[in-house]
Amino acid sequence: MRTIPASELIINDDGSIFHLHLHPGQLADTVILVGDPGRVALVAEYFDSRECEVSNREFRTVTGSYRGKRMTVLSTGIGIGNIDISVTELDALANVDFATRQEKAQKRQLTLVRLGTSGAIQPDIKVGQFVFARTSVGFDGLLNYYKGRNEVCDLEIEKAFMEHVGWNELLPKPYFIDADKTLFEHFSDVTREGITIAAPGFYAPQGRWVRLEPHDARLNEKIESFGYEGRRITNFEMEGSALAGLAALMGHRAATICTIIAQRIAQNVDTDYKPFVRKMISTALDKLAVLK
Repeated sequence: MRTIPASELIINDDGSIFHLHLHPGQLADTVILVGDPGRVALVAEYFDSRECEVSNREFRTVTGSYRGKRMTVLSTGIGIGNIDISVTELDALANVDFATRQEKAQKRQLTLVRLGTSGAIQPDIKVGQFVFARTSVGFDGLLNYYKGRNEVCDLEIEKAFMEHVGWNELLPKPYFIDADKTLFEHFSDVTREGITIAAPGFYAPQGRWVRLEPHDARLNEKIESFGYEGRRITNFEMEGSALAGLAALMGHRAATICTIIAQRIAQNVDTDYKPFVRKMISTALDKLAVLK
């Protein structure tokens, strides 16, 4: 069995994992991921009890209990790179023996649900609605670095999409990855289904033009017109594809749910979106509390 070198899996002197500063015993099986460290407090205020609070850089964690179910809420910060760190370290906490630096024979499956904010790119999706990313689209290229990428991705829709938009060969090859089916079905009564793009940036990668013009100023228009078996691409965010992809490769359940705070077609945004986020959090907690 492979022993993971110290340079590959860094364990701090106190026995915690490198970036998250968590110990294996501090991790619940149900994990809520948020981008904003300040949003951890919004989630944790619903907890009935708290057993630990840990903070390092943008990674803030609270583990506690909600309606009798143990849960962890973790802030990942913004972007795909931080999801790579967070999910890899969460998996190591669950499935690597820190004493031997070897994988555990019996694997522990985590349930990872990201709660975020997003911009809609279809006119019928309204600000304040919750979109469940049944399929995530990675514009980031992260999953292309991992063995087994093609085994967990939908290669047919990937091919159709690249042909439809005339994909620029200078960009990372996009990947299409489904959320966990059980989670999709469990949340289907409180969300609307979507195909959600995870972009590697907020501006040009999502078609925004401030001073620097995007390479393809019509890319969003082509994305909006893409259809596959009756489904459309619905919204942009910046983390969900890596979460879904890494979880699929590792054997965890994962999903991304986003509150829509911007309507890119109507070109409007609601900057006072905290009430929508609070409703999403309370709804998700109630659903996770009864999830098998």
